[in-house]
Amino acid sequence: MIDRAAAPAPQGDGAEGLFWWRRDIRPGVTAAFTQVSAGNLAFHVGEDDDGVRAHRTALAEAAGVDRFQYMEQVHGNTAVWAEQAGEVPVADALLSRGTPVAVMVADCVPIVLVGQFPDGSPALGAVHAGRVGLAVGVVPAAVAALRDAGAGGLEGWIGPSICGRCYEVPATLRDEVDAAVPGTASRTSWGTPALDLPGGVAAQLAAAGVPVHSEAAACTLEEERLFSHRRAPGEGRFAGLVWVHA
Repeated sequence: MIDRAAAPAPQGDGAEGLFWWRRDIRPGVTAAFTQVSAGNLAFHVGEDDDGVRAHRTALAEAAGVDRFQYMEQVHGNTAVWAEQAGEVPVADALLSRGTPVAVMVADCVPIVLVGQFPDGSPALGAVHAGRVGLAVGVVPAAVAALRDAGAGGLEGWIGPSICGRCYEVPATLRDEVDAAVPGTASRTSWGTPALDLPGGVAAQLAAAGVPVHSEAAACTLEEERLFSHRRAPGEGRFAGLVWVHA
């Protein structure tokens, strides 16, 4: 189980108040994870489409970009390149040669990947790893696609998700996922079978030789500044983001 950082202090009003965590992680590259104050960022849950568009626009303005590329996430292992993917690609890993990219979650694990191409330009990735996606290998698929395109020096940042002490599942399901991703089996704080999804993501990244950063990690079920499907189904989705800045 990965160590979860202490909850970031509230970032106040205005643009910074939209973010649970935000850092310049490489020269010219920023990663962030939003919180409830940024609003629901997904069209398929919560409020009307105009509200979601307004939240997405405000978030892009806060980041200083024209827009973020989102994807239609389907709990699979498909990785696509934002520059070739169209308006809303169906995928669970969105890779980029500089286009700002986003992943939406509300208990699943959001992962940001950053590396560089041989010419020094940034290689970016936003990955959605729920229980199914983790088991079918979306994380190693994203890493492999970046490397196949020539990216090196990859690092991964794991964002907030439901933790292994809170994600209760039937014992048979726990065993099935643990067989696919050893080390994900866990127990809840009340003693029932559970899955440690962020621990599984960290293990897959480490196995692929990708350094893992977990300072943004937190439990979505326990932290009310983050959306959680288990705590409040249909309320909203927050985002993991990565973009290039001047």
